[in-house]
Amino acid sequence: MLEVKELHAYYGRSHILQGVNLQVGKGEIVSLLGRNGVGRSTTCMTIMGLVPPHGSIRYQGQEIAGLKPHEIARKGIGFVPEDRWIFPGLTVLQNLQLGQKSAKRQGRWRIEDVFNLFPRLGERSNVHGGLISGGEKQMLTICRTLMGDPDFIMIDEPTEGLAPMMVEHIGRLIEEIANRGISVLLVEQKLSIALKISQRLYIMGQGRIVFEGTPDDIKNNQAIRKEWLEV
Repeated sequence: MLEVKELHAYYGRSHILQGVNLQVGKGEIVSLLGRNGVGRSTTCMTIMGLVPPHGSIRYQGQEIAGLKPHEIARKGIGFVPEDRWIFPGLTVLQNLQLGQKSAKRQGRWRIEDVFNLFPRLGERSNVHGGLISGGEKQMLTICRTLMGDPDFIMIDEPTEGLAPMMVEHIGRLIEEIANRGISVLLVEQKLSIALKISQRLYIMGQGRIVFEGTPDDIKNNQAIRKEWLEV
């Protein structure tokens, strides 16, 4: 589905990504772990075309490095940034409607699906986005992206600052996304949720991938956890 090879990215003179290599298969949940500041979010933004890429980014067999963000989105890639970008002056329902790819084409996700998964969003469908809780904003941001019917979605730090119950809700949503055949690249700080829902995991350190393996591989490798994940 996605294959990244020798990806480099810069902010001015700062060399942030230093030869990142990773891949995500169809319907797979792959987590990208690491401490803050190692380049995880930059990896997503570079794949999405928000940061100029240097290297190869192939999506469904086609090279997309150098395309504009809207061109990448039209190819079926969705991106949920960590900032929880919503339109605070619009209602929950209006935010979801803005995410719809086409009023004429029915995708895998309908507004009814969102409200069935998260009744709380349905209850607050006519409430302005700026008045809902942080957890509800996170759910709304993910679900609005799903309304565009992506085949591949990158989700950056979805559980940051959320209560444990909301973290569980987000985890179940990500599993449901994969169950519908959508590939997921998850940037996550909480090792527990990543180990629970991922098929494979990458660890980043100093702008490059320093470890790749399964949840069991990481559970059984205390040295890797201590060197690259623990504070």
